[in-house]
Amino acid sequence: MQAAYGLNPAAVASSWPDAPAAVPRPGPESLSGEDMGQGWTERMLFDTVAAVVPGARAVLRRLVEVGGTALYEEVQDHFAVHPEMPIDPKRIGGTLASIRAVRRRVGPDNRSNLLERDDRRRVYWIEPALLEGLKRAFDLAEARPDLLRAESVGQ
Repeated sequence: MQAAYGLNPAAVASSWPDAPAAVPRPGPESLSGEDMGQGWTERMLFDTVAAVVPGARAVLRRLVEVGGTALYEEVQDHFAVHPEMPIDPKRIGGTLASIRAVRRRVGPDNRSNLLERDDRRRVYWIEPALLEGLKRAFDLAEARPDLLRAESVGQ
């Protein structure tokens, strides 16, 4: 049969290039378990980013992008017209409640918060020591969206 189709198995096998080596996909196991501050590790930060609702993840990412501090109004204005993740300004606080809930499950044992609020100054802020770890967590989240919590009803 092979002769009828001109197929010479020895020639075909020798003319195929070697398959490229499989490149391992990055995963949470590649993140550091060392304390970055207040008991947080890169792995805890990623687990938090992965577990919160997508709206809360977007707000955290925005705060990381702007250096860790933003006025309530700046965050509300940004997400009120956001093309991919619009959040009604009245719902931002409820969306961010997801961060507190996840922190109790995957954060450090102490009472440190990932996202702090100063109601008097109307500011959200993230401890500067945690910003680099959050950047790495978001890099991994971008590379592995399959590890993230998907959309949920009633964000």
